[in-house]
Amino acid sequence: GLHMLGSVVWETFSKYGLTVIPLFIFMGQVAFYSGVNGKLYNAAYRWVGHIRGGIAMATVLACSAFSAICGSNAATAATMTTVALPQMRKFNYHAKLSTGAIACGSTLGVVIPPSVVLIVIGLSTEQSIARLFYGAVGAGILLTVLLLLSVVLVCRRHPQWGPVGPRTAWRERIRSLAGALEMVILFLLVMLGLYFGFFTPTEAGAVGSLFAVLISLLQRKLTWKGFIASVTDTLRVSCMVIVIVAGAMIFGRFLAATRIPYDIASWVVGLPVPDMVIMAIIFAIYIVGGAVMDALALLLITIPIFFPVAMELGYDPIWFGVTITVVTTLGAVTPPVGATTYVVGGMAKDVPLEDVFKGVAYFLPAYLLCILLLMIFPKLV
Repeated sequence: GLHMLGSVVWETFSKYGLTVIPLFIFMGQVAFYSGVNGKLYNAAYRWVGHIRGGIAMATVLACSAFSAICGSNAATAATMTTVALPQMRKFNYHAKLSTGAIACGSTLGVVIPPSVVLIVIGLSTEQSIARLFYGAVGAGILLTVLLLLSVVLVCRRHPQWGPVGPRTAWRERIRSLAGALEMVILFLLVMLGLYFGFFTPTEAGAVGSLFAVLISLLQRKLTWKGFIASVTDTLRVSCMVIVIVAGAMIFGRFLAATRIPYDIASWVVGLPVPDMVIMAIIFAIYIVGGAVMDALALLLITIPIFFPVAMELGYDPIWFGVTITVVTTLGAVTPPVGATTYVVGGMAKDVPLEDVFKGVAYFLPAYLLCILLLMIFPKLV
């Protein structure tokens, strides 16, 4: 056991594939410190701000756009709370709708690629990271649409929660897209380069990081202090993720030695119930587990147990990886350890944490419906 512990740690930290984690994190941090989040929010607001609840919708859209270049729940939550909350207060939006939209919109960070969680799932299950990224695009779009629909339904029930904002002229709408254009190009550069095989996921992270730095320098938006902060934050987050990966791999090896995963897999597969019921039980475990522990740690500990079960039942590995990412994301906003909710609650100091969780509750049916649709129509992945 001690020999295995040493060899696993060495193998984990010397894997070239892990380089992809700090590269994508760095790309998101550069975008954050260069102020691109404000441009994304401004563009989304000018297009849908005149609709009832439109500023909350703009926030969800801005969250999804920023998530596509960031890949972190906490970073997206912190960014969008800073940018969007003052705007929604300005137009007298209710605190529950405002904070709930930010917290839930921020969870798109681990679903919409490039996502650190999907990278780690790919490394753990030896699946193509590029295929996981493309599989997650459909799931990410679906969840975004359902969150937008939730805003519409909340505002229909409580019209005073989402007052109508001013209508923007078409010229201003078109002009606002220019501010977000470079980030759209960055996203397409990474995704199309992966799809057409121009570069590997690690090389995609490198190209994306370089392009993010060049954009920031050309626009003179990234200061030397901001650059140092982005490097420091990248180092801190990357170390946390890689240590979790190493610990989970050790845990997985010891589990394999005890044959517990295989015994559980055999027991679950042998249950006299339909395959869909077994998968629903697994997802229920992920929802409960995601509510009490970090999503990344939960996935890494449980994948050695449930991934073989899914394969034994004949499910597609890419579908399983993407769907459990969505399922676990639900835990990021549910009590008692809804990490994203706590980030929003901590930054919105005048809003009680209880109200933030109540605001989140209006969006929970969207997650459940998304999971159900992915189970019924797996081709969405």
